[in-house]
Amino acid sequence: MAQKCVHQGCGKTYTDPEEVCHYHPGPPVFHEGQKGWKCCKPRVLTFEEFMTIEPCTVAAPQHIPTPPPPAPESEDDDETVEIPDGRVCRRKGCGATYKKGASREGETCVHHPGAPLFHEGSKGYTCCKRRVLEFDQFLKLEGCKTKDRHLFVGSGNKDAAGKGPTGSGSEELLETVRHDFYQTPTAVIASFFLKKIDKEASKVDFREQDLDLDLLTADAPTPKRYKAQVPLYGPINTAKSTFKILGTKLEVSLAKADGSSWPVLRSDERPTGEIFQIGRAGRA
Repeated sequence: MAQKCVHQGCGKTYTDPEEVCHYHPGPPVFHEGQKGWKCCKPRVLTFEEFMTIEPCTVAAPQHIPTPPPPAPESEDDDETVEIPDGRVCRRKGCGATYKKGASREGETCVHHPGAPLFHEGSKGYTCCKRRVLEFDQFLKLEGCKTKDRHLFVGSGNKDAAGKGPTGSGSEELLETVRHDFYQTPTAVIASFFLKKIDKEASKVDFREQDLDLDLLTADAPTPKRYKAQVPLYGPINTAKSTFKILGTKLEVSLAKADGSSWPVLRSDERPTGEIFQIGRAGRA
């Protein structure tokens, strides 16, 4: 199985486990217009030249385990799964709400099968040509396709139904959340934006080169869960790293192990050439 190496300066996809990786173990250095890597001597003036600097170290590739693809979602509700009262139809643009005990005969689901599309100020869906300017108008765009029944639970996530902090529905799994960071000479402060994080049910684990997140929200009737292993740009001191959960985000303070600057938070992100730092590392 092909896997992409996350070493800096590599980024190649490997299929042979015996193949070696050529990479830069040190962080990027941008000083007085010159660009290079801390681990070796070449310095260039343009970003294009910087991206072509030959790696200086050879080692085995480092991979991030790739999770298996999720099973395709059913287009019909599983009749063996109980639908929570108040559950909203999953299809985009529908908005119908399930009322417990109500007959489902004669249901009509008018929805958008396509993805939302935002381009140059206009808003719409890829499945139809209608476009609006305001987000409130976008939310009211009538669907362009009709099905006989709504989709409240799909295949059901039977094991998750009725579990979670509210006990009234399955969890909504999030693939990503917005994140941002800034740094001081000794720490990187990163924010992961997710509202209503349940402090008791969520977990944050610090490791030397990555961050394990398992964040569960207190949303009702369906809580959201964000699980991720975040590969960090540089090593951290796990004993001195801390986190706090606020109303709209998780904030982590990552104590740098080597004091170097981080151009990005994640090791699998491409450096932009910009480094945001607060304070001084010291006098020359």
